Amino acid sequence: MKNHTPLWEVFIRPRNGLHHKHVGSLHAADASLAIQAARDVYTRRGEGNSIWVVPSAQIVASDPQAQDEMFEPADDKVYRHPTFYDIPDEVGHM
Repeated sequence: MKNHTPLWEVFIRPRNGLHHKHVGSLHAADASLAIQAARDVYTRRGEGNSIWVVPSAQIVASDPQAQDEMFEPADDKVYRHPTFYDIPDEVGHM
C-alpha cells in the first residue's frame, strides 16, 4: 500500500545564519504536524531558530536539460552583477 501522507521539504535557519538551508524531507499529514516533526528531527540540539516547511508537490524546479538556455543569457547582462554598485557600510550583510 502506498503512503498517501504528503512529503514536506524542511528548511532551517541556524542560530548563527542569515538564511534558511534545506536540511531534508519528512512525511506529515499537515503543515502543523510537519513543523513539529521538523523541530523534533532536525533541531534536536537547538541549532535552529526558524523552521520552514513546504509541500514537496508545490516546489517547481527548472529543467536540468534546459540549463544552457535558462542560465546562459544572464552572462551578457553585466548590470546583474553587483560589482557595479557601491554598498554603504551601514547596510551590513547583504
